Amino acid sequence: MAGVFSQRVANAVSKIPRGKVATYEQVAKAAGSPFAYRAVGNVLSKLYRFDHEALPFASAKPLPCHRVIRKDGKIGGFAAGFAKKKKLLSAEGILFEKRNKISMPIFGLSDKFFQNE
Repeated sequence: MAGVFSQRVANAVSKIPRGKVATYEQVAKAAGSPFAYRAVGNVLSKLYRFDHEALPFASAKPLPCHRVIRKDGKIGGFAAGFAKKKKLLSAEGILFEKRNKISMPIFGLSDKFFQNE
């Protein structure tokens, strides 16, 4: 059975709009555990890998796990690999700066995004 934290992570990630990104830290805060940003990465890797039978709280629509990035603007990990994550983000109109960094002032969500619920 999936834990409450995993459910909260899935809920937060499902709200990230197309063409925007959130950091692992922002998702952790939205899930109620502000210092659990590494745990967010672990949850997302499992959400990406397992089918919906294994995760009964997951929606029928795939979660946009690729929209969660590192606080420094770098892409971070992805179960399907770096190139796939970059391709998915690019397809949503997200542009990259030098060293594959995303401009957080342009594409990042404000810290208040998840508080407006």
